[in-house]
Amino acid sequence: MFNKVLVANRGEIAVRIFRALKEMSISSVAVHARDDTGSLHTRMADESHEMSQSIGSAAYLDIDAVLDLAQQVGADAIHPGYGFLAENATFAGRCADLGITFIGPPADAIARMARKTQARKIMNEAGVPVIPGTLHPITGAAEAAAAARSIGFPVAVKAAAGGGGKGFRVARDVTELPSALAGAADEGRRFFGDESVYLERYFEDPRHVEVQILADEFGDVVHLGERDCSVQRRHQKLIEEAPGPVVDPSLRAMMGEVAVEAARAVGYRGAGTVEGLLHDGSYYFMEMNTRIQVEHGVTEAVTGIDIVKEGIRIAAGEPLSFRQDDVEFRGHAIECRINAEDAARNFLPAPGRIETYRAPSGPGVRVDSGVEAGSEVLPSYDSMIAKLIVWDRTRHDATLRMIRALDEFSITGVRTLIPFHRALLHTKQWESGETCRGLIGDKAWLRATQVTPGGGSPVVDGGGRDG
Repeated sequence: MFNKVLVANRGEIAVRIFRALKEMSISSVAVHARDDTGSLHTRMADESHEMSQSIGSAAYLDIDAVLDLAQQVGADAIHPGYGFLAENATFAGRCADLGITFIGPPADAIARMARKTQARKIMNEAGVPVIPGTLHPITGAAEAAAAARSIGFPVAVKAAAGGGGKGFRVARDVTELPSALAGAADEGRRFFGDESVYLERYFEDPRHVEVQILADEFGDVVHLGERDCSVQRRHQKLIEEAPGPVVDPSLRAMMGEVAVEAARAVGYRGAGTVEGLLHDGSYYFMEMNTRIQVEHGVTEAVTGIDIVKEGIRIAAGEPLSFRQDDVEFRGHAIECRINAEDAARNFLPAPGRIETYRAPSGPGVRVDSGVEAGSEVLPSYDSMIAKLIVWDRTRHDATLRMIRALDEFSITGVRTLIPFHRALLHTKQWESGETCRGLIGDKAWLRATQVTPGGGSPVVDGGGRDG
């Protein structure tokens, strides 16, 4: 097992990993940018160091600074968390070159899954069902038009190196294709340094369902069931739940087999997630996230398996501590992302200083957070303040528990999504297990979720069902 682990991240995921390391009796090292000095994650570790004079994300993306510091402090492993360097094959490879264990998959597995077209090709060859579309980047407008007609409109134009909702455009007919190509390519270039794009069939209202996997170096791969992440804005997740509200045992077994085969196809190791779309009873591979996921907590709640600790043990060369037959699913878990955003203004980021912070508690309630009273929510980082996770025996009971926990959650100084979540969980759409895309796209409904002057939040029913 490791003696000292450096966590190359910040915020709630860094805090989550530090807690796991503490319970495993492993020394921990925090790193931080200059503008993160004194933040909560820096005080959760055994030691903390400023990486460079940089501020914002640039500091956490500085591979040389991270590796130099890891060598200086004698860290024998680095945990990247999610975001920043978590899916950077170059970083994973350089860790290996220096004899520092990268707590994650091998560099070649990251590289093979990083480009979406390559990942689709690998999965297609392995017999894993992929969304109908191209298996290589599009080279021009004429090729795009021909491919789109073959696939069938509407089509999604996606950056080959994209993710997180970036580099994604929809063309509903051939006249919209040029602007979709240009928009996706531009975002691919700006956010990922790669303007290549590919096409997929665009499903109007699919369910976004992902499967958690764990794989060790001895060839054992297990899945921990699915998470439904269909409640999104601009292709970015807002609420996740496990199990999926429309998934039965036979569908779960099929999706689990798909995820396990996908992991085997790339020689995966560690914790990862196979993301897919569920549409008209068919499940399609979309992409593989070669890291721990933001929403791993809902899977931990329904399986009782600590995914962070299991990933650390795997990286240390230990076999999986359980088999597929040992995995049992109990109850229902829901996660609400508590972001510093104003839903009434179309989810506009709302950075600022948190004046007061009181988290909920009680039976079946978990809060993963990287802030406290006095913390600054900086515009240079992601807007997520906390993840509120609840568990109960049924989806209905878990929903009531989540509403109670949201009522207890008090944050002042910045606007948050607490009123939005409270309003959405009261709707017929949520109760029916719908994707809620109609509500989230309804600006009038979003404005109605705004906190009232007297405090609290109106209970806003969504009216008719989503289309």
